[in-house]
Amino acid sequence: MSGSTTPIDGTLLAGMPLPAATGSKDARGRVVVVGGARATVGAALLAGIATLRVGAGRLTLVVDEAAATPAAVAVLEAGVLTWSQDEGCDHDALDELAGADAVLVGPGLADPEHSLRLLRQVVETAAPRVPLLLDAFALGVLADAPDLQDRVRGRAVLTPNGAELDRLLGEDRPDDEREAAARLAARLDAVVVAASAVADPAGDVRAGDATTPGLGTSGSGDVLAGAVAGLLAAGLPRVDAAVWGVALHTGAGARLAHEQGAAGYLAREVADALPAVRRHLAAVAHAHR
Repeated sequence: MSGSTTPIDGTLLAGMPLPAATGSKDARGRVVVVGGARATVGAALLAGIATLRVGAGRLTLVVDEAAATPAAVAVLEAGVLTWSQDEGCDHDALDELAGADAVLVGPGLADPEHSLRLLRQVVETAAPRVPLLLDAFALGVLADAPDLQDRVRGRAVLTPNGAELDRLLGEDRPDDEREAAARLAARLDAVVVAASAVADPAGDVRAGDATTPGLGTSGSGDVLAGAVAGLLAAGLPRVDAAVWGVALHTGAGARLAHEQGAAGYLAREVADALPAVRRHLAAVAHAHR
């Protein structure tokens, strides 16, 4: 790894100020989350809730048409639009994508063919300067779509797990996960979040707290992806949004571990802890200025 490694702490966060939590819901950022197959719609819901919990103003969920009604009932704060297995996003969803401030695609998708169609629609429809966060199946299909790799360069944040790093890097994957993240960031001109760290295209890594084992639970990665997407929609640059997302996610895990024990808390509780952790970390960052 040729770049530097910097800890994610109050000093680093002090140089990445959060936007003021003021203004209308549209002024605080419009997020579209594309995901949620019928059997795994919960992943999209968790990601969507996390976008709001970090301060985004407006949320639209685009989910499998078979899951739309349960999604609308589960997340009262969201607008819910649909995609179908045959056509992908419906016309209303495409219109919403065209006006988004950030798009998260992948949470809860479960089929490569459908995932690739949806990812293509997102890339073709979202405004060119709008940041795209790719997670889960959206990353898996990106490995086999070199044309899409070219089209997301310079605008993507990627949140791969170990298996997705394997798929994206192939034989070029280093054993160390943070080194692998830095290599992928350089290859795709992306910001990569992996192993509680953030790698940028220059190879620099910002390393977060990796001592929160309770975050290794179902849905936790969806909350992390949603937190980063919400901060992107609010206007933070890609690296800043990713660093704050990691800090908030690990901070929420540490808070819950203190309250409940090292493991056993739920991803939904991680999302619910984000506002209080944001307030605390913002105060810590302010004290370091």
